[in-house]
Amino acid sequence: MGSVTFLIVIVIITALAFDFTNGFHDTANSMATSIATGALAPRVAVAVAGVLNLLGAFLSTEVARTISDGIVDDAKVSAAMIFGGLVGAIIWNLATWLLGLPSSSSHALFGGLIGAVWVGAGAGAVNTGEVLEKIVIPAVASPLVACLVAMLSTYLAYVITRRTRGDVAKRGFRAGQVGSASLVALAHGTNDAQKTMGVITLTLISGGLLAPGTGPPWWVVLSAGLAIALGTYVGGWRIIRTMGKGLTHIDSPQGFAAESSATSVILASSHLGFALSTTQVCTGSILGAGLGRRLAQVRWGVAGRIALSWVLTLPAAAAVGGVAAWVADHGDVGVGLVAGVALVAAAGFYLLSRRRPVTPDNVNDTRASVPEPSAAGQPAG
Repeated sequence: MGSVTFLIVIVIITALAFDFTNGFHDTANSMATSIATGALAPRVAVAVAGVLNLLGAFLSTEVARTISDGIVDDAKVSAAMIFGGLVGAIIWNLATWLLGLPSSSSHALFGGLIGAVWVGAGAGAVNTGEVLEKIVIPAVASPLVACLVAMLSTYLAYVITRRTRGDVAKRGFRAGQVGSASLVALAHGTNDAQKTMGVITLTLISGGLLAPGTGPPWWVVLSAGLAIALGTYVGGWRIIRTMGKGLTHIDSPQGFAAESSATSVILASSHLGFALSTTQVCTGSILGAGLGRRLAQVRWGVAGRIALSWVLTLPAAAAVGGVAAWVADHGDVGVGLVAGVALVAAAGFYLLSRRRPVTPDNVNDTRASVPEPSAAGQPAG
């Protein structure tokens, strides 16, 4: 058996830091529509999401096994590679958070790891078949499936309640949103918290502390769940604004349909071990909810910027992860240098965000960011 080294400790801390950024980056997945429709107050919403993310982390470990024993050859992976991959993912998460873009934290992590392992151990250490089957195909299919399901669900929601008084229907759907948003948060914890569990488990396997094929120990499950729950409670308000108000106008029936559709897709994928992006699923569901009512309500310019960030996530995180892994492989000095640069970058992103802060008090105010669409589907004014 191996021994705990300084680098392994640093990797575990960095993995939990990524999990924290994953939490506040992806809070919008479960709560953006409920906050936008007024079904939940902003601070209550993030508190509920944080608790349910923690509970969801204990429901399954299939996705964690996909990462720790799937996309890369664990026999060829070093702690320095994992550290570099995590840094690449964190930098991309912070950059897209600053821009208010709901990009995929999951794909940032995968891209960072793939880039780091490719640089450190060669292309042969990346299991291309697994990457294609468990990451690339779900990345393409999941938002499309979620969009179609949400579009149909939204249409049915309006058809079923067409004879119901408007205020009565709105109150009913808002009440339903409390449950559907909570299910998304639970599903998010089931899928996304496991990714950090898988990375930490992979680190322990590469360091000889666990046997290959071993699942995550209980303390890994608990720490990953706590980290993502804390990040969720902090709230990624910039991305919540984009998903709740920037992509399409959302009423309570659409919010309920979007959240229910996203939950179904995420839980099904977790059961199958597909480490898909909850961000892509939830964004696809919100888009489908807009299309299910009126085509003119979708802001295609915002949707295009989001899609571009999805395309760039894997290669951008892979590039940063590869460079970080190469530097970190030069001993403790390299590790310290990478950690220092990452901390400076994080501080820089935070200071830039303070120039135009988005808070629970102004998260639903789109006047400074995204214009309302006109009846023809073009921005008004």
